[in-house]
Amino acid sequence: MSSYVVALDVGGTSMKGGLVSESGEVLLTERRPTPRADGPDVVVGVIREFIADLAARGGGGPAGVGLAVPGLVTADTALYSANIGWRDVPATAFTGLDVPVMLGHDVRTGGLAESVLGAGRGMTDFLFLPIGTGIAGAMIVHGEPYGGAEGWGGEIGHIPVFPDGEPCACGQFGCLETYASAASVGRRYSQRSGVAGAKAEEVVSSDDPLAIEVWDEAVEALSLALATYTLLLDPSMIVLGGGLAEAGPALFDPVRTRLVKRLAFREAPPLVGSALGVNAGMLGAALLGWRAAGRGELGASWTMDVRPTPGVS
Repeated sequence: MSSYVVALDVGGTSMKGGLVSESGEVLLTERRPTPRADGPDVVVGVIREFIADLAARGGGGPAGVGLAVPGLVTADTALYSANIGWRDVPATAFTGLDVPVMLGHDVRTGGLAESVLGAGRGMTDFLFLPIGTGIAGAMIVHGEPYGGAEGWGGEIGHIPVFPDGEPCACGQFGCLETYASAASVGRRYSQRSGVAGAKAEEVVSSDDPLAIEVWDEAVEALSLALATYTLLLDPSMIVLGGGLAEAGPALFDPVRTRLVKRLAFREAPPLVGSALGVNAGMLGAALLGWRAAGRGELGASWTMDVRPTPGVS
């Protein structure tokens, strides 16, 4: 059997691919743009080419392929993605290689990696919540990502934290994502200040009263959603990731304080940062690739500090 798998984390803007050995060594990584403006068929073709190029650099052929993709997904079919536009794409369409392939939801696959390798290692029940352009969660229940009855589990970004609040692109009002995603923080500050194209990191670091107001509303929305989640599922830990988590104490300290206040009759779960960062999706895809190859036990023995070999970016 080959000693590596091809792992690919497909996002709406870019794709991160890599080769990961059975010992957890990241042999190489590479990024490429996702050409979603060109249509879903082109995206599928680009993914096929990316996987083929990665496999060729590994030599000998991979043991399997794992892909983390957005939208509704089963292990063998990418059912639907609003961002990319595909429907009912079989896993085998993503590669011309004659090897087993397994698909996973992008956020839940990142949550799987945090569970097996990262901040949630040793925890059977926790929430992984990456906060980036949007917000979606991976609910880890009994050690595995839980997708719910129809695959919609984890859409925490669309909890209506302020039911009479701003309209959301999903059709609801007052959704968490409308207030606390990185894109929304920048957008809401731009609307109030007139500063076009503001970024979330600029809002967080600013002492502008309008920036402080926008950030306070984001923190409030997030603490409300996390309190709701905690009361429903009693997680042992909440792991925050994504670009907004890079704000560090400016995010974690006020959210932690408000979460504690909202859970007056019980202790709040620990709030920690992602251990794997931007690599979570790709490493989770590697775990899927090894599962596809019949080596589902791999990962438990990998070190938490998974890092590329010297010279690999």
